[in-house]
This record gives sequence, structure tokens and C-alpha cells, in this order.
Amino acid sequence: MTLTLTVSDEVRALAPGFTHVVVEADGLVNGPSTDGTSVLLDDAARRLADRLGGRPPHEDAHMAAWRQTYTAFGSKPSRTRNSAEALARRALSDAGLPRINVLVDVYNAISVAHLIPVGGEDTDHIRGAMRLVRATGDEDFVTVAGGEETIEHPDAGEVVWRDDTGVTCRRWNWRQGPRTRLTERSTSAVFLLESLAPMPVADVGSAGAELAELLAKFSPGARITVHAPE
Repeated sequence: MTLTLTVSDEVRALAPGFTHVVVEADGLVNGPSTDGTSVLLDDAARRLADRLGGRPPHEDAHMAAWRQTYTAFGSKPSRTRNSAEALARRALSDAGLPRINVLVDVYNAISVAHLIPVGGEDTDHIRGAMRLVRATGDEDFVTVAGGEETIEHPDAGEVVWRDDTGVTCRRWNWRQGPRTRLTERSTSAVFLLESLAPMPVADVGSAGAELAELLAKFSPGARITVHAPE
């Protein structure tokens, strides 16, 4: 792996059933959303509806596990939902899923179809290794509020992804910072698919393989590596 990712012992102790799959990609071609990615998102919403069978997303066993874990590190899961639950709620609403750009649409479709948190980071803007840790509360999280760049700090004990510069995603997979976000100029990325028990490890592996196939479809010639679940 060209980019080092680690999960701290404190996080492992908090969520012993945590598994993640990393998909690395170089030579990507991004751009505005297309008819193809729109179809993909609509299909993902249909797959989600079939999976839930009329139940709200938070009643799914995997989403319930994420809610329990959020509560364990001090976050209120009904107010700060994990990314998969938040996307699922949008997918089932009248508004539907947002169209962002090709790469974000692709990984959002995988997240919704499999009901699993998926994130994408521009590796050209990551500094040093990425690690999943429990925050001290002193770390910087650069975000945008009211159109202006601002610095927040995570709560002490909050689970965050960070690199050498600061926090890249707060509350595990709740809010990504703009610094490493995938834009239409992004050509290299790392995608993180995250699961908790009771989701079988094979299921998150299948989601990673499907993501890789879609990346290859929308970026022919890209160099894509799917790493084994950890």
C-alpha cells in the first residue's frame, strides 16, 4: 500500500467488530455527474429499498451497530448519523440522492446499495499516514461554515480519521473536511469502506470489489488496488 493507514488499539477496543477495506486508485478521471452516474445512484436507491423492505435505515442491524458505537464514544447517533445512514435517509426521501461529481457519485452509490459507510480522500492532499484514533480534543479540523473557512476541534475521545496535518473526518465517518475531499480535479484517491459486526466480512469485501469495478468503468485505464479486509 502506497499510503499507510492504521487503526489505533483504543479504537479496536471500542469496536472489536470493526473491519475496513481500502481501495487505492491512480489515473482516475473525474468530472461533473453524468447520466451514467445518475442511473447508478437511482439503482442504488432501489437496491436499498429492497434491502430494507419498508423499514427505516436505523432499524437495519448494521446501522444499529453504528449507532451503538457512536453512543460509546459520546456522540448522539440520532443527531450525528454515520454517513451511510444519512445517505440512506436521503435516498429514500422525495429529494433523492445528490449528484456531486463522478467519483463521489460512484462511492455514494456503493454506500447506499450496501448500506455501509464509504469515504473517498484525495491522496494528493493527505500528509503522512492516515490513522483512525480517539481524539485528544486539541486537533485541528478545518471546515467551512457560512462560506468562510473555520477551524473546529473534535471532542476528547471522539473517533476521528486524521493525518499529519489534522483531522480529515470527524466522528469516524460523519463529516469529511474539505481539504482532502474529492473534486473534479482529483486523479488519485483512497476509498475506505467501513463495517461493524454483525455485517459479515465477506460483504464488505464484495462492496469493495464492486467499487473497484465501477471505478474501472468510469475511469478506463486507472490503476486500482483492492486490499484485503482488515
